[in-house]
Amino acid sequence: MHPPAEPLTVYTDGSCLGNPGPGGWAWVVPEGPSDSGGEARTTNQRMEITAVLEALRSLGRDDPKRAVRVVSDSSYVVRCFQDGWWQGWLRRGWRNAAGKPVANRDLWEPLLELALRSGRTVDFAWVKGHSGDPWNDVVDQLALAAAMAARSGA
Repeated sequence: MHPPAEPLTVYTDGSCLGNPGPGGWAWVVPEGPSDSGGEARTTNQRMEITAVLEALRSLGRDDPKRAVRVVSDSSYVVRCFQDGWWQGWLRRGWRNAAGKPVANRDLWEPLLELALRSGRTVDFAWVKGHSGDPWNDVVDQLALAAAMAARSGA
């Protein structure tokens, strides 16, 4: 019997030129696949969530059971999972602690499905943005380029 494969590490980032404004998202597996995209009018938080969502969708195609470690500079995304914010949202019927509807629910719902119920382990790690982490810098550049392309309509 083979030991389980090492978790696959994926770096994710989102960018927005104005908030709201044109935005971009990106993900990259070091020395592996990557992808990016953009939207003409969005928010930074939406692009951060979209980056993780698109990464998990893509990475689940080849090896749907392989554990994944998501590395992000978004405390919004990382704390949702590390601090269990999602549990309160579900318990309160998709309301936040202040009783208001959870922002970006349309993205959080499919992300929770992939991260929590897909039959694989997904964990999250936070990295300080713009701190010299080479892979975080790569996804930051890719997300910014996607946002610029969305702004120009490319």
